[in-house]
Amino acid sequence: MVTLDVEEEFLLLNREDGEPVACAEAVRAAADLQPALEDGEVQPEMLQVQVEVATPVCESLDEVGEHLLRLRRAVSAAAEQTGRMLAPCGSAAFASEGRASVTARPRYRSLHTDAPQPVDEQLINGMHVHVGIPDRDAGVAVINRLRPWLPLLVAMSANSPMWHGDDTGFAGWRTVVFGRWSVSGIPPLFADAGDYDRRVDDLRDVGALRDRGRIYWQARLSERYPTVEVRAMDVQLRVDEAVLLAGVVRALITTALTEDTAGAPLARPAPELLAAAQWHAARYGLGDALIDPRIPQRVPAADLVGRLMDHVRPALEDAGDAERVTALVHRLLAEGTGAQRQRAAMRRGGPEALMDLLATETTAAPQPHQ
Repeated sequence: MVTLDVEEEFLLLNREDGEPVACAEAVRAAADLQPALEDGEVQPEMLQVQVEVATPVCESLDEVGEHLLRLRRAVSAAAEQTGRMLAPCGSAAFASEGRASVTARPRYRSLHTDAPQPVDEQLINGMHVHVGIPDRDAGVAVINRLRPWLPLLVAMSANSPMWHGDDTGFAGWRTVVFGRWSVSGIPPLFADAGDYDRRVDDLRDVGALRDRGRIYWQARLSERYPTVEVRAMDVQLRVDEAVLLAGVVRALITTALTEDTAGAPLARPAPELLAAAQWHAARYGLGDALIDPRIPQRVPAADLVGRLMDHVRPALEDAGDAERVTALVHRLLAEGTGAQRQRAAMRRGGPEALMDLLATETTAAPQPHQ
């Protein structure tokens, strides 16, 4: 079985007004006392208004869901002990303007020195999925084959419509904010792992990177483990939405490995088409037609999701995930993305209703799939 693990980032907010609060150290200290948590499962983030959780390596989506729910509930309880709430939103809906409180670690301090404004505005939360690969050459082959699907992952995961009290007009504003880093977005095509490493070294040598940890492509090789890390997604409101995306990412990577072994043709969309598809995905989520950069063609969002499901169905079936992921995809299309549900809450009851939505969805148990 191809293994996977998941990381989720969260904001720490005042329950009353949604303002981010620099209390990560206090929350992590309270989390250390939670019996449900293990060492290293709650990690610091760049800003003191955020925390990150990381699951152990898992073999099944059941394991992923159980760990994510356990982590969310334990860290949410720790946040409540400090008088704050854990919020699974891809962007800060109600943050005031001003300088952020950077976590006191050399790496984060150097990031702020290099790019003070982007760091101050890094009030965004992602979801990262790590999937096991045989070796780095296989990992590069996977990244090459993931490129046309990364914009759709942005659209399906869109959960960041609000920013500093206003609706941005984008479903996935996090993607726009994150795209300001010098090495970000959809990765280029690579010949092999040697080519990947040489080009990353070139970026470091010219000063675009201080270290390989600052490669912010939406899919990249891990420098410590034999995994590909997919970073295109916003953090999700609900655990089962995170499970859906984890299952899709694993199936995409498994499919890419199978295709590479079989020598299947590699789609090579033009860079401008990929950039346009990603911008369009961030702008509209699943609320409008999307660009399929492989063709290229503009198609209804549900049709493109259907093409994705056809593409990965054999991998889902081999993993025993087809029924679960298919049911979750149908629910996503019926109920909408996190961005759509955040906007619906704002229309229904303003900021109070949005805060209620965030508080309720964070630790909600997954619904049985039909």
